[in-house]
Amino acid sequence: MAGILPAGKVTHFYPKIGVAIVRLDKPLRQGDKIAFEDGNRAFTQQVSSIEIDHIPVFEANRGRDVGVRVEYQVRRGALVYKL
Repeated sequence: MAGILPAGKVTHFYPKIGVAIVRLDKPLRQGDKIAFEDGNRAFTQQVSSIEIDHIPVFEANRGRDVGVRVEYQVRRGALVYKL
């Protein structure tokens, strides 16, 4: 996504539960629209669930590792953009 700085990066993906672990560079909250891009594919979705240490939260600040439910499989290293 040219010209937009990433909001974070995927550090892990759990396919059985459809959750990506994202290290945040910008705050993120439920309802935000985000895009995942890994060079091979990209998709957008609305944030429906965020967890920190398995505890549901409404928002998370930069520097945190959070679990985000994703609609599609995503690779480790994929960049996350806040739209």
